[in-house]
Amino acid sequence: MAKNYAVHQNFDVDYVIVYRFADTTNVEARDKFAALMQALAGVGLATEVRNGDNCSLLVFIKVGSEKRFAQEVYRSRVKDWLNGVRAAEPARDTQNTLAGESLTESERFRITHHLITSSREDGGAGIIPKEGQWKNVESIFPLHDHTFNKEWIKQWSTMTFLKAEDLDQIRDRFGEKIAYYFAFTQSYFQFLIFPAAFGFASWVILGSFSPIYALINGLWCVTFVEYWKRQEVDLGVRWGVKGVGGIQRKRKEFQHEKEVRDPVTGEMMHIFPATKRLSRQLLQAPFAILATLALGTLIATCFGIEIFLSEVYNGPGQSLLVFLPTGLLTALVPTLTAMLTAIATRLNDYENWETSENYESALTQKIFVLNFITSYLPIFLTAFVYVPFGSLIVPYLDIFNLTARPFATDEKQLQIPSAGFAINPSRLRKQVIYFTVTAQIVNFAMETILPYVKRRGFSKYQEMKSERAAKKGGAGSGVAINDVPEESEFLKRVRNEAELDVYDVTTDLREMIIQFGYLSLFSVVWPLTPVSFIINNWIELRSDAVKICVEMQRPTPARADSIGPWLDSLQFLTWLGSITTAALAYLFSNDGLGPDGTPATIKGWALLLTIFFSEHVLLLMRWAVRLAISKIDSPGMEKERAERFMVRKRYLHDALGHDALDVPPPQMEEKITRRSLEEDARQSTLRTQGLQDHFWARQRGWEESAKVGAGLIEKMAPKESKKEQ
Repeated sequence: MAKNYAVHQNFDVDYVIVYRFADTTNVEARDKFAALMQALAGVGLATEVRNGDNCSLLVFIKVGSEKRFAQEVYRSRVKDWLNGVRAAEPARDTQNTLAGESLTESERFRITHHLITSSREDGGAGIIPKEGQWKNVESIFPLHDHTFNKEWIKQWSTMTFLKAEDLDQIRDRFGEKIAYYFAFTQSYFQFLIFPAAFGFASWVILGSFSPIYALINGLWCVTFVEYWKRQEVDLGVRWGVKGVGGIQRKRKEFQHEKEVRDPVTGEMMHIFPATKRLSRQLLQAPFAILATLALGTLIATCFGIEIFLSEVYNGPGQSLLVFLPTGLLTALVPTLTAMLTAIATRLNDYENWETSENYESALTQKIFVLNFITSYLPIFLTAFVYVPFGSLIVPYLDIFNLTARPFATDEKQLQIPSAGFAINPSRLRKQVIYFTVTAQIVNFAMETILPYVKRRGFSKYQEMKSERAAKKGGAGSGVAINDVPEESEFLKRVRNEAELDVYDVTTDLREMIIQFGYLSLFSVVWPLTPVSFIINNWIELRSDAVKICVEMQRPTPARADSIGPWLDSLQFLTWLGSITTAALAYLFSNDGLGPDGTPATIKGWALLLTIFFSEHVLLLMRWAVRLAISKIDSPGMEKERAERFMVRKRYLHDALGHDALDVPPPQMEEKITRRSLEEDARQSTLRTQGLQDHFWARQRGWEESAKVGAGLIEKMAPKESKKEQ
């Protein structure tokens, strides 16, 4: 029973801190560990310590003071209310706040993490892993709920579409940021049903490079992006995070140049001049040029080698040599991309962003430039360089004959045939198929299967190592030797989770955006592209769930009200897709053969006119779709109106009472007598009255006004009306 509980439950542990002291003296390690314990206790957190792996300690954390935690929850919700995230003010009694609105698991983990990591000025312990005095703190992570994980994976494996309740469950467990990723992928998957069906029909009936398919695909892209923008708002209202993006976290690394007192609040503000940041941002232009030249030169060189080996060289070993460019790209592109990513990060640090949200947004935009080049440049080279200008470029590719010279038996095998060079019209289609099918499968294997195999292999190696040590008379696994029996399975699982990688939802979201780009930019080449993507995305949703539950540490919940700057990337790819699709449809309008390597067949004015027309059709479609969607009501908008109505109603009730807006009750009819008339006359002589007083004194109450009005209607009504009565 104890073992089963340990495997499926977490002993009420909220977070685990890995404290590693391998490179620290004993005295320093003890002092810093004591400071860690004191900092955690100072914010109302209870701790327990157990042995870890390789000179490390496991610090188990849970909420020690429920009163302090309730105050922190109230503080968080009041902050949301003040920033417009919540429509109504939370109940002033902290206990009533929790009773009236239950605490989700993700909110509990988020606030607990805030207590651990936020600065002392914000009420936290200020513990940031691997920074400052906490350099021995290696990681902070929550524990997986294996009971939920097992049921979640089992449930999803039998479902085709996710319901709103399924997304709510993800949000309650892992936070809004991850829930937005799954919501986006699910919406994208559902929207792919139409282009998949239409693409299959186009492939059968219309073929490749169909202007009709290009137009419908462009309309679909616009509709999906505009729909998702509305969906983001609806989900933000549903999850109570609309506008949470405006609550920005200050970066610890931000360096201000001056302090200015806020004229409204009187607080001191740390200022970094916007003009200075703008001048630093201008360095993005040379960075983009550097990235384009570096990655572009590498990809173009491998592209030229591949064309030479596959379409010029006809000597021994050709079937194997054609894989040389792929090997070069596989080895060099990740290395070069990592170097450029490091430069982008340094540049982002130099821009000195004040908030974490702005910092992450700027870094995402820089990384997108690198992903754009590595993902799309090979197809751009084939479509807009090889096909139109192949006959002019190929004669100069003999510089790459060095790659095949050691294998050639005759000089003629390295020369272009005397009959001339013929463009391979199917090359572009094969390349699109590779990136939309083969690359997706390879990516799935690298992302899901390979980490699983590596983890199981490493675990097996550790077991064999322990068994050999035990056979030689050693203690075997010395880490667990002092574990209490009822905790041993639990501690073993925690030690395994501590070795897992940290999940980054941005990586998965980037994959979906890049995939959308292939659909928007190049699916006109191969209309079955959306068919491939809809199959891939059904698997991707489930594999990502497995990856979170099995291959990664449990993510720390984070809030969001959108997919962030990736929405701008979607809109950019949609716009660029209208241009590339139109250009491809024009270039290959001659039964898909293309210009055949001779640019003389291309009419520049016709190409530019096609692109101009396509772009403006896109703008018109975007305006029409946006207008149509704005006219459609949604559950999120209805909920938001209902919340605002209840806030106004509650305010009127508190300020004016129950019957503030009710019609006043009818007054008792007063009998007019000589005495009442004399009393009215006497009262009128006691105060000075103007004409307006006499005007308003002729009728008493709304009942008398109604009677007078009825009499006037009777007198002034036309004779025909009187006869009808």
